[in-house]
Amino acid sequence: MKPWLEIFTEQDRKVLDKAGMGSRQSYGENPVFLIIDTNWRTLGPRGKPILEAMDTCKGACGTSGWVAVGYIQQVLTGCRSAGIPVVFITGDATTRSYQGRSSTKGEVGPLKIEAEEMPKEIAPLPSELIIHKTRASAFFDTPLDNCLKSLKADCLIVVGNSTSGCVRASVVDACSYGYTVFVVEECCFDRFELSHLVSLFDMNAKYATVISVEESLGYVAQVGRSHSEPKYTRQLTRVESKMS
Repeated sequence: MKPWLEIFTEQDRKVLDKAGMGSRQSYGENPVFLIIDTNWRTLGPRGKPILEAMDTCKGACGTSGWVAVGYIQQVLTGCRSAGIPVVFITGDATTRSYQGRSSTKGEVGPLKIEAEEMPKEIAPLPSELIIHKTRASAFFDTPLDNCLKSLKADCLIVVGNSTSGCVRASVVDACSYGYTVFVVEECCFDRFELSHLVSLFDMNAKYATVISVEESLGYVAQVGRSHSEPKYTRQLTRVESKMS
């Protein structure tokens, strides 16, 4: 049984089944891979557990984040090989002010780190789109939906941070916009362990299907086989040219 199911009571699981919630969705034909807020600000120094990582950056998730980065890299490699578009979502630290707190670009404690910088394992390619947001959802006041429409996306694979915050907010909005959403369990992380598990349960019950890395890799490989040429890469380049 999945860890995010184990924390709920037997009655909760029976209610879930009887209500028909959490039924598996069908994969789309034109997926897009969204990587949300996986940067130095949300990770902190390599190899540091969360409480130590927070000494450098208050928003860092530490070890759980770096473990997720390894899994994200696997899915990212699979998506690139299959010609699936990749979109990076990151906070705009120059203007961001949400949850009652403001931040200034690069000021994250003793070290100055650019908030939008991402680990080399998952660094964006020049052809890949980066969208900056000022609120939790990747869709709020951003061109993301227009970009997805330009790509003819019918399905989203979502990973990143935090499971209970920006990932969940983006997944709810994606569902509201009519996209089929798949959240990759091992590729999501959160500063709060319980919130992480509850949010996976909640998203799987109402807004998305939570899948494993293995399942996601099987899906993207199938997409790659179904298209004889990586047409999405050319489409993404055209989207970027409109945005510039």
